[in-house]
Amino acid sequence: MNETGKESRKRKLIDHKIFAPALIIIIAISIPLSMYEDESLQLLNTIFDKLVDVFSWGYLWYGLILLGAGLYLSFSKYGKVVLGDPTEKPRFTLFEYASILIAMGLGSTIMRTGIIQWANVAVDPPFGVEPQSTEALLWGNSYSMFLWSFQVFAVFVMAAPAMGYILHVKKRPLMRISEACRSIFGDRFTDGLGGKILDIIFLISILAGAAVTLGLGAPIVTYNLAELLNVELTFGLTLIVTIVWVFLFSISAYLGIECGIKRLSTLNMYLAGAFALFIMFVGPGVFILNYFTDSVGFLLSHYIDMSFHTNALNPGESSHIESHTIFWFAYNATWAMLHSVFAAKISRGRTIKEMILTYLMAPTCISWIATGVLGGLGIHSYQSGEVPVLDIVSNQGAMTAIPAILTSLPLSNIILVLFIVIAMIFLTTTLDSTTYTIASYAGTENMSKAEPSKHLRIIVAAVIAVLSLILMRIGGLAPLEVVSGLMGIPIIAIQLLTIYAAKKMIDEDKAWQTNVRAKNK
Repeated sequence: MNETGKESRKRKLIDHKIFAPALIIIIAISIPLSMYEDESLQLLNTIFDKLVDVFSWGYLWYGLILLGAGLYLSFSKYGKVVLGDPTEKPRFTLFEYASILIAMGLGSTIMRTGIIQWANVAVDPPFGVEPQSTEALLWGNSYSMFLWSFQVFAVFVMAAPAMGYILHVKKRPLMRISEACRSIFGDRFTDGLGGKILDIIFLISILAGAAVTLGLGAPIVTYNLAELLNVELTFGLTLIVTIVWVFLFSISAYLGIECGIKRLSTLNMYLAGAFALFIMFVGPGVFILNYFTDSVGFLLSHYIDMSFHTNALNPGESSHIESHTIFWFAYNATWAMLHSVFAAKISRGRTIKEMILTYLMAPTCISWIATGVLGGLGIHSYQSGEVPVLDIVSNQGAMTAIPAILTSLPLSNIILVLFIVIAMIFLTTTLDSTTYTIASYAGTENMSKAEPSKHLRIIVAAVIAVLSLILMRIGGLAPLEVVSGLMGIPIIAIQLLTIYAAKKMIDEDKAWQTNVRAKNK
């Protein structure tokens, strides 16, 4: 009887009480969205626009408050608390650790926003600036950098202290939001329906976000691949790219952090660096360096304006920056807990200060450099008259403009190949981390001692892939993207609870005294 019980526990890879309801809810939402895509998108956009009108100030303050909380935890007594045994060395070197966080935090989205986001601002600049003017171009690239700056990465990391503490210090077996909030709500809530609801909300937001990322990330590759091979862009090509991509991130997730995610992330840092240098060498390197310098200076001069701007005095004359900034924070709030759970998992041996500051600084620096190089290339191709970027974006879409910009350079085929490879790896590292995190979250193994089941990682990868492919085929990704943005609202509340929970647990344990590294004598 005892052996049977053990076999039964071994067969139970996943906690169906939280995973099954989340998956059912996602499917139940997706079906009507797909059947009535236009109507659903119109309704959801109306709801979202209303939220933007009412709570635009709240999203801006949300990012700033989390950044302030991150700096407070880092430079106060809480920052020196070690996530794990104080005598233990960090699991990864600083370069490996930063590379994993960068790959998870940025993904292929940086390649899209870096090369083309400036165009949206250039045609619709803020503060009464003349469209397509020199100042509008400066606003464009600086705003692209602002999208990948300190508030966004504070949003991504600020639930990690609580998650890392329960996993590496308290050695709790389950790495879940409900566990992090146990110190606030008590055992009855955590082990009962309330805890299940918190965990289901997390899984719904992450499964929806993963499906959207897989579906919307594929065009970053397919548009450039179609240009490279001189073939028509069809669903068949998208299907092939998606299958290859699913295979890659499934294998990486299966291999785990050490053999898969870490190696892929560090490899991509070298490839991205080589790609940037190659563009500088064969392209307008001097212009890119000068324009990067101008963009950073302009960003630093107007950082406060971008951080607080709601356009309250001209509500009927909203520019791209106002609406897109709110959507950006709302959408990233959906991903916040995923990033935090994953960051917590890989931060054993790091102090809270090291974890927070690495996540604030490393992705920010890399994203600013990427935006400087890619954005500078895009703007040079527009100003030189080689590529009518703004016309292409307005009439054919941003994705069409990307291969047009890249092929304007010498050795364009090599550049397209490098861009596709780096984008594929970025996409892979985003989703293998996502798959690994969902498997860790929904699994039944002791996460303080073990890795999530390899079989469960493959199952999760398959679920994400099938859901995304179905939505791509029948239509429904666009409405689900808006749903993902709306899901950020409950996530914000949960995130704030975890920050308080981290402080409360550390205070109760006096961990700033008992769980710190010994001073060198």
